[in-house]
Amino acid sequence: MARIAVGGFQHETNTFAPSRADYAAFEAGGGWPGVQYGHAVFEAVEGANIPAAGAIQALRGLGHRLVGTAWAAASPSAHVTRDAFERILGGMIENLEAALPVDGVYLDLHGAMVTDAHDDGEGEILRRVREVVGARVPVAASLDLHCNLTRAMLERADALVAYRTYPHVDMADTGARAARLLDRMLKSGSRLGMASRTLDFLTGLPSQSSFIEPCRGLYRELGELENVNDVVLSFTPGFPMADFEECGMAVFGYGGDERAVGAAVERLREAVAGAERDFALELHAPDDAVRRARSIGEPGAPVVLADTQDNPGAGGNGDTTGLLAALVRQNAPDAALGLLIDAAAAKRAHEAGQGATLAFSLGGKSGIAGDAPFAGEFTVERLADGNFTCTGPMFKGFRMTLGPMALLRSRAAPGVRVALASKKVQAADQEMLRHLGLEPRRERILGLKSSVHFRADFEPIAREILVVKAPGPALADPSEFNWTKLRKGLRLRPLGPAYGG
Repeated sequence: MARIAVGGFQHETNTFAPSRADYAAFEAGGGWPGVQYGHAVFEAVEGANIPAAGAIQALRGLGHRLVGTAWAAASPSAHVTRDAFERILGGMIENLEAALPVDGVYLDLHGAMVTDAHDDGEGEILRRVREVVGARVPVAASLDLHCNLTRAMLERADALVAYRTYPHVDMADTGARAARLLDRMLKSGSRLGMASRTLDFLTGLPSQSSFIEPCRGLYRELGELENVNDVVLSFTPGFPMADFEECGMAVFGYGGDERAVGAAVERLREAVAGAERDFALELHAPDDAVRRARSIGEPGAPVVLADTQDNPGAGGNGDTTGLLAALVRQNAPDAALGLLIDAAAAKRAHEAGQGATLAFSLGGKSGIAGDAPFAGEFTVERLADGNFTCTGPMFKGFRMTLGPMALLRSRAAPGVRVALASKKVQAADQEMLRHLGLEPRRERILGLKSSVHFRADFEPIAREILVVKAPGPALADPSEFNWTKLRKGLRLRPLGPAYGG
């Protein structure tokens, strides 16, 4: 039985997003548990589909004793502030030092954190952890599928394991995989063989879904290579919104035979490179998407319009109005848009009361080019407190605290309703709408501020899914960002132009 330190510090950083992640953002959690230190970490993550929860369960099942250090997560945004990073990491390191000696360390990380002071946030976290425990104590970490793998991360961790699904329905399973690798090293007393490769192109988030090709087939091949070669592999399509040199795709793996690991990783790299053309994905203008949805959507089989560029799960604030304007402009029938994040409008709806009709100026507060507040009269149809537990495959067990929420119906286009929330989270669970008395299956059109995660809970009820290119900071085509730090020669989209520096 070993004594293992457990911690987690997650943030997905869109360096082009309009707002930073301060300490308050980590206290709020963005749908994830808020900041916790010490033993409180265990209760905070228990029962949720979170890597740390899976790792904790697996490590305890293997007979190990666990010590909590720190847990923190916040909604994706621009850089993590220096204050937030130092306070949270400082608490983790302080508790780790107090727990010494430990036999191993498990960390629940994202892999795409950029801070005010560090382009590679995870590399810095691992550096400080390694300074405390020394070179001989094994350190294992789970990573998000959107990790931007760095040399520092590979050098400072003994095992890294990433999600294999997008939507991320396997988060807890991934934590358990990392835990088993840590246990393997503890029992053998030796390090694992490792290999990694990077790819030469970026691709947008909507095309990274494991529910569709090419990723569906690539992850299937990953599993086959694992079985044949007795290795543990990861493929991370990357988070193509973080402006630093090592942004991008990677494949990597671990196993007892370094030669077998290298061969399997190279085979997987070849498969990903060969699928570059297939990563291209059709994007629809808002009005074109609404017209298509009007023609085929029906109650019981709604058309889902993914408002991908304002996805709070990729750094958007969830407050742009381009898709809402198109729905109202075309008087869309049985249509709902959510979640639109506007705390002031939600508060105003609560003050007016259910049944009241009044003028609102919704959203448009992030200063996004081509976007503006949407002004119009709306009836307050339903009010809610924003406290509920998710039930869908990805967010199952997540306890949401979204502040005052309201369901508004447009007077100009009575078939259009808007679900408001006060705190940002992407619309990836049907309970987010049901909490307001809106049953998603009964709508003809569902506009969701999400890129891919919504597919886990909404794809089974959807007649069709259209990815919409409305204004927002989470651009679906990476070549449209104003990059300044990428490595030269990296193609900015599948088969697209190369970055020249």
